[in-house]
Amino acid sequence: MALEIERKFLVSGDFKKDAYAHQEIVQGYLSSVAERTVRVRIKGEKAYLTVKGESSSSGVSRFEWEKEISTSDARELLTLCEPGIIDKIRYLVKMGSHVFEVDEFHGENEGLIVAEIELQNESEPFEKPEWLSIEVTGDIRYYNSSLIKNPYKNWKGQ
Repeated sequence: MALEIERKFLVSGDFKKDAYAHQEIVQGYLSSVAERTVRVRIKGEKAYLTVKGESSSSGVSRFEWEKEISTSDARELLTLCEPGIIDKIRYLVKMGSHVFEVDEFHGENEGLIVAEIELQNESEPFEKPEWLSIEVTGDIRYYNSSLIKNPYKNWKGQ
């Protein structure tokens, strides 16, 4: 298993002008408990099964295991997933020596835009683009596995 180290931010402003690629992503969760999530994802023409462990106390690190599967298997597994599907477009934006993955959500999470950056260690410095806003690393409301249970559209007044 690999250790995933990433930070997450809200996005405010025009990031699309800086993107060099984008891809549609549809995903569901076979398990979305805090101790482990099991995700099925179709990303463009490829599909993946991913298991993630519980986040560290800082929310920055957690174990992740991912395996490519056939898209037909992924479509079948999506029918077994918990209620709620994540539908988003992921934009890739290079900034210095890093790449930000910027997710523009659709469907139940329309209006939410979140950027993630993977790091080599929790204290690694990185260049911050002008459209990067509030850091939400460790805020479980912004985990995709939480967004299936409490979509962004329901947050008004919370």
